[in-house]
Order: sequence, then structure tokens, then C-alpha cells
Amino acid sequence: MATGRFISYLRVSTQRQGKSGLGLEAQREAVTNFLNGGPWKLVQEVVEVESGKNSERPQLAKALSLCRIHRATLLVAKLDRLSRNVAFISALMESGVKFVAVDLPQANELTVHIMAAMAEYEAKAISVRTKAALAAAKARGTPLGGLRWDITSVSSKGRKAALRTRQENAAKYRADVLPVIQEKQRHGAESLRAIAEALNADGTPAPRGGQWSAVQVQRILNAA
Repeated sequence: MATGRFISYLRVSTQRQGKSGLGLEAQREAVTNFLNGGPWKLVQEVVEVESGKNSERPQLAKALSLCRIHRATLLVAKLDRLSRNVAFISALMESGVKFVAVDLPQANELTVHIMAAMAEYEAKAISVRTKAALAAAKARGTPLGGLRWDITSVSSKGRKAALRTRQENAAKYRADVLPVIQEKQRHGAESLRAIAEALNADGTPAPRGGQWSAVQVQRILNAA
């Protein structure tokens, strides 16, 4: 049973298919069947006409942006609608957006596990090679050892890294939501209050959740 918010991403490979709807209806039906039942909300449908070999897809970028804004899950009818390129799927997962393929709902977790297993294997291989190199160096009489950790320094670096991550996430959110605000302006929302009301009306979450205010809109515009 589907729960939560979703952004559906439908893709066809040719302009002819895009104009005729050939292939799109089957994907749309698969998405609808998957969402049947449960407290779900399909926030928006995004359609792309592009070859699966091309990783530069503006509509997919838009869908990912919408997912981050609405804290939604990307939903595709088939895994190959994203790409058959493993590196591309890996980059998608690193974007921080969850995705579900209707034809293989466990694909998300499965991909992560496979990548994690490969990373673990490589880490072990590096460890074995490092130990072998150290043993060989020791046998040659090379002095071994190094600096011990300074817990204060490590803690400071950790706090800085956490702050940097929060700042990067905030910047990413501003970049995602700015086009939405600009679209509201183009459709007649001239004042900050009007923009905030328009964002609240269509359910766009505020930076920290809850309702938008004129002050929050101003902060996004000032940071642009």
C-alpha cells in the first residue's frame, strides 16, 4: 500500500511517442495501479521525451527538484525509464531523492546493497594490500608509526563538516524552490505575502516545514 507524497516521472524515447502518448498511457496506468489504495498524494506528473542513453535530462532534474521541495518519492513505471546506466542510477541515489520503480519496488534498496557490498569488498582489498605493504616495509627495517588522533581536533572537524552539510542542503533547497517562487511571480503574485499564500495554496512545504510567510519568501529571494 502506497503512502506519502510522490512525483511521477514518465519518459518516452521519441518525439512521435511524446506527441501521440504512445507508451505514456501504459506508464501512467502502471503508476496509478501502484498508488491504488493508501494515504498517498501524487503531487505532480513530469513527462520527458529523451533517449535513455542521455543522462542530461532537464525534466528529470525538475522531477528531482520537486521531490526535494515536497519531500516526495520519485515514482517511475519501469526502472529502465530512468536509465540502464548503473553509474547514472548511483548518481541519482546520491542526490538524496528516494525513488521507487513500479516493476521492481525493491530496486532502490537492492541497488544500495549492491553498491555497499562492492564498496565493502574494495575496502577490504585495500586493507589487505596496506597490511601487506606495511609488513614488507617493516621487514626492510623501515620505521612505522604516525601521529595519534587529537580528539579535540577531530571533534572540531566533525562540527565543521556537519555545518557545511547543513549549509549545502539549505543552498540546494533554495535553488530548488526559487524557480517555483519565480513562477508564482510570473502568474501575478507580486507581493511577498501573495507569493507565500500561493505557495501554501499548492502545498509547497516551507524550508523547515509548515506554512510559508512573507519573511521566508524574502530570504529565498535575497539569497538568489
